[in-house]
Amino acid sequence: MKLFTFNPLTVRKLRRFRSIQRGYFSFLLLAGAIALSFFGELLVNNRALVVSYEGRWYFPTYGANLPGKTFGFDYDYDTNYRDLRERVRKEGGGHWVLMPPIEYSPFENTPYAGVFKPAPPSWMGGPAGHLLGTDTTGRDIFARLFYGFRIAILFAFAFMVLTYVVGIAVGCLMGYFGGIVDLLGQRLIEIWSNIPFLYMVIILFSVIPTTVGVPTRVGILLLVMVMFSWTSMTYYMRTATYREKARDYTAAAVVMGAGPARIIFSHILPNTISTIVTFMPFTVVSAITAITALDFLGFGLPPPTPSMGELLKQGTQTLTTAPWIVSSAFAALVFVLILVTFIGEAVREAFDPKKFTTYQ
Repeated sequence: MKLFTFNPLTVRKLRRFRSIQRGYFSFLLLAGAIALSFFGELLVNNRALVVSYEGRWYFPTYGANLPGKTFGFDYDYDTNYRDLRERVRKEGGGHWVLMPPIEYSPFENTPYAGVFKPAPPSWMGGPAGHLLGTDTTGRDIFARLFYGFRIAILFAFAFMVLTYVVGIAVGCLMGYFGGIVDLLGQRLIEIWSNIPFLYMVIILFSVIPTTVGVPTRVGILLLVMVMFSWTSMTYYMRTATYREKARDYTAAAVVMGAGPARIIFSHILPNTISTIVTFMPFTVVSAITAITALDFLGFGLPPPTPSMGELLKQGTQTLTTAPWIVSSAFAALVFVLILVTFIGEAVREAFDPKKFTTYQ
């Protein structure tokens, strides 16, 4: 017995999407990258995964900070596990340390030639372990890109969900009720759309105290972006609702006594799913592009949050002395945007309402 089954029309759409290999393999690759990023601390981190020391086991990655005195060092701050690994290798005694594949965190500053400055990638003669080199303050570029990708994707998905909730709700109300509701809604949207988004971001972040925590600042940035980005989806849903409201099945639902909420959620929205799904990847692209541009201008994610835009800004300032910074950040950004764009094109073709529709 199957607990969950897809609508036959949905199955046809998914099969069509899978047959578009460029979009399907891009989806698998992006989904795999996102899945890996959720376990980032196990892959890219300067804290050991497992430590066996004096008959005891430690798991520092997701545990509390362990001071150096725990392992025989003479300091009270967090243990340098790379130094601990080298020491136990020399001393032996059955102690051992298991480190992640990339042994640097996105916030760790490591000196190069005795000072904190950009170090070239290890394959260009730079220090071992820094696959893409370090930035202007000695932070590992690969680690910052890895965690920057996770933050950008989560930010983009949250942006998409909130934008869709507001845009779909307002668009459906305007399209279903029409009349004065539609007219007043259009005028308010036109006024709201003329407010300059970038100026509002600059003004808001100039008055936010520096004592406000990073999660709060990120949440404020997300809400500001959603406030100025929901209008485009509203117009699409308004048009789609007008079209579906004129169908016979909507009139039949009204005759049977169905209320506006039931008609919108049970009849109109399922028949506009193609519009909703088609724009999802492109909304993610626009969110990633927007947050990267804001980070590049210095009005995006608060420092020291890992960000591709912040690395691009560093790279343009050190283009001649440290070209690996901008090249790594640019390549990572283009790669992510290409994957999402390929997925969007495949979704648009697979969910084409001219080929697949629930209304006959």
